[in-house]
Amino acid sequence: MSDLNDLRDTYLAQISDAADEASLEAVRLAAVGKKGEVSLKMRELGKMTPEERQVAGPALNALKDEINASLAARKTALIDDALNARLATEWLDVSLDGRPRRAGTIHPVSQVTEEVVAIFSDLGFAVADGPQIESDWNNFDALNIPPEHPARQEHDTFYMHRAEGDNRPPHVLRTHTSPVQIRYMSEYGAPCRVIAPGRVYRADYDQTHTPMFHQYEGLCIDKDISMANLKWTLEEFCRAFFEVDNIELRFRASHFPFTEPSAEVDIRCSWAGGQLKIGEGDDWMEILGSGMVHPNVLTAAGVDPKEYQGFAFGMGIDRLAMLKYGIPDLRAFFDSDLRWLRNYGFAALDQPSLHGGLTR
Repeated sequence: MSDLNDLRDTYLAQISDAADEASLEAVRLAAVGKKGEVSLKMRELGKMTPEERQVAGPALNALKDEINASLAARKTALIDDALNARLATEWLDVSLDGRPRRAGTIHPVSQVTEEVVAIFSDLGFAVADGPQIESDWNNFDALNIPPEHPARQEHDTFYMHRAEGDNRPPHVLRTHTSPVQIRYMSEYGAPCRVIAPGRVYRADYDQTHTPMFHQYEGLCIDKDISMANLKWTLEEFCRAFFEVDNIELRFRASHFPFTEPSAEVDIRCSWAGGQLKIGEGDDWMEILGSGMVHPNVLTAAGVDPKEYQGFAFGMGIDRLAMLKYGIPDLRAFFDSDLRWLRNYGFAALDQPSLHGGLTR
């Protein structure tokens, strides 16, 4: 028993003197580890007589429990001491402002899309949507675009792959959002007033063209619709979007397969000093294409052209953003450059509405 008392005094002293957790772990291994002194003595119990075991067994268990309890207490004390030392050197002034976190910005395309939707919603237009992968029928045939039209050539349009032996016309990445008009009229009929914003795809890439860009199409079908209604609608939109009262539009005769008559629309502007100003000056800038919906398009969508007529127009959302917010290069819209996004982006609370304003 005197040996056990010596072991007890030795290891309790070493535990008390341990300056850190590494030293304490070394003491634990030496005392009660798998090859520690107390563990080795407990293995000797099998060689003792029953009478000796009755005395030595409880004593060894009591020693082991005491050492383990002392180890746990010292470890807790060391952890507390380390925390107190850290708190003495590290502190935080809770009255200071929080660390600034850079907020993300809304992309100009998203912002302008919301502006367009807000304006046309106020004019009574609903918003329609459709798939970006379209059938050849909806994208071309139903819109009165003949097979020989340049837009149907592979250098202008992205065609989907068909399996060998599948002779059906291949699907396409839609080249405009006009197929949404076909889908909407086919499902809901006439009369209708809708706009269809969305992504479109064409095989082109330069400062003012990208393979993927954004458009919105407008459609109004009723029994007494004329070009005068089209002109008024576009003038009201331009006034609200560009926030200029003196809007003047010029219609030039043109040709689009899906409208008859067709017109390209120019807006009066000034480029004095290299700065664009809408509604003043002696210059004109083309902004969109429009016209009265061709009877063949109405027929393809299941609308009787003898009873209904209407107008349609289309404009690039990216180009609108460039004109309104002075963005010089269309390709920058899709570069994911954070510096560009921070400069031209909008805060989350810059929500466009006709009552709250359409600018930042």
